[in-house]
Amino acid sequence: MDNRFKKQLDFILEIDKEKNIFRQNNITGNGRRENDAEHAWHMAIMIYLLREYSNEDFDVAKAMMMALIHDIVEIDAGDTYAYGDDGKDSQQEREEKAAQRIFGLLPDGQRDELIALFHEFEACETSEARFARAMDNFQPFLLNNSNDGDSWREHGVTYSRIYNRQIRSKKGSEHVWNYTEKMIEENILKGNIIDDKQ
Repeated sequence: MDNRFKKQLDFILEIDKEKNIFRQNNITGNGRRENDAEHAWHMAIMIYLLREYSNEDFDVAKAMMMALIHDIVEIDAGDTYAYGDDGKDSQQEREEKAAQRIFGLLPDGQRDELIALFHEFEACETSEARFARAMDNFQPFLLNNSNDGDSWREHGVTYSRIYNRQIRSKKGSEHVWNYTEKMIEENILKGNIIDDKQ
């Protein structure tokens, strides 16, 4: 086996560990916690299906690839809960270290390509990154909403926490943000989200 092929296979087997990184939200129907690989797959499909709601034209395949790789770093860095404070101060450093190690398993050109794509997603400055980040916010929101806010209630999530995270989706899709805003209000009325509006 040549060295390039071996490196690619090593990376492919390493990222299978993403299936063991469990998130705070449940899959539809409250069956169990979602894992990172399921989240990434779901996001990629959403990017393809909902692309017409992007605020701007973008490269769909590139955005889908961002979705598929963005949480690979959590194999080493772990999942940091979107609406909590634990681990937020060290998240960027942990994820950067993980990106260098995990993507570093690949041949140089592919390593550089995926690290650049990961950084582009994190910076959220391109049309692809803005829409991919909107789907990163929207996908777990949609699951929580479909499960009657189970994990929001479990963690005592407040309006301000959800609003401050979800408003960022507006940069990628006004349409998705408008729907999200209505669902936030509905979940406050249901008691799924704590109303801390001032």
